[in-house]
Amino acid sequence: MRVAVIGASGHIGTYLIPRLVDAGHDVVAVSRGKREPYTPHGAWQRITQVTADRDAEDADGTFGRRVAELEADVVIDLICFEESSARKLADALTGRVRHFLHCGTIWTHGPSARVPTTEDQPKRPLGEYGKQKAAIESYLLDRAHRDGFPTTIIHPGHITGPGWVPVNPAGNVNPSVFQTLADGEELALPNFGLETVQHVHADDVARLFVDAMVNPSVSVGESFHSVATTALTLRGYAEAVAGWFGRDARLTFLPWEQWRGTVSEQDAQVTLDHISYSPHCSMEKAERLLGHRPRHTPLEAIFEAVDWLVRAGVVTPRS
Repeated sequence: MRVAVIGASGHIGTYLIPRLVDAGHDVVAVSRGKREPYTPHGAWQRITQVTADRDAEDADGTFGRRVAELEADVVIDLICFEESSARKLADALTGRVRHFLHCGTIWTHGPSARVPTTEDQPKRPLGEYGKQKAAIESYLLDRAHRDGFPTTIIHPGHITGPGWVPVNPAGNVNPSVFQTLADGEELALPNFGLETVQHVHADDVARLFVDAMVNPSVSVGESFHSVATTALTLRGYAEAVAGWFGRDARLTFLPWEQWRGTVSEQDAQVTLDHISYSPHCSMEKAERLLGHRPRHTPLEAIFEAVDWLVRAGVVTPRS
């Protein structure tokens, strides 16, 4: 099939493009052309690359038409963050694609209530990002059920892999937290360190997109989580990372208002976003309908990212 991937050079696309090429598909990668994929692969020499500024072209009403004119059988949209943009693209592709796959987020659920959270539980997102992604999901699935627009939605957790900083045991993305644990120094965590994060390797997300794409009879009109099968508490996560460096985690715990004063305002906000949700989502639906199981545990996925940080000199093990 001819497959167009929007936002192709990011976390998911780094793994998705090679998988599609290796499977024999004719691949068109649509991106701003501002960066290379995180991991080099020969597949990138065997695709068609299209440079497009989605925001600018959405503003002048040309982006949807540009994608439709690629004449793809399948369109995978990895970078849509506003309902208005989703509507424009869906309108342009109506009657012109066999399958449309959208990248959502587990944050459409809002804070965990009953865990593990399943895809059919109520949506109660907190921030604007989660609210917009929930609105996109609602619109696209309504189109799928009402007039047959062939939509599937994949909801990743905290995407992790070599080449970027993963969400750390303090719930933010400051690499100094990994350095503190590598040094065996004391690390303060908010509250009792029992809030959760749920990572997923970027390649497992890519695999789920492919599994959904090749099984449209069961995936169209559905949404699927893409997370590791278990979540981690901040405390358990910190203890595991310290162990990778041959250390025992030296942890202290502070009430939220006190803890936030120990970090930058930016780090505090990112942590608050993560611990307010404390996700623990189920992968049962993807296994039942698509036969999909993540290949990486959360710690296996995170280890690859931390190993890259060490090799890149961002984190330095101490003797």
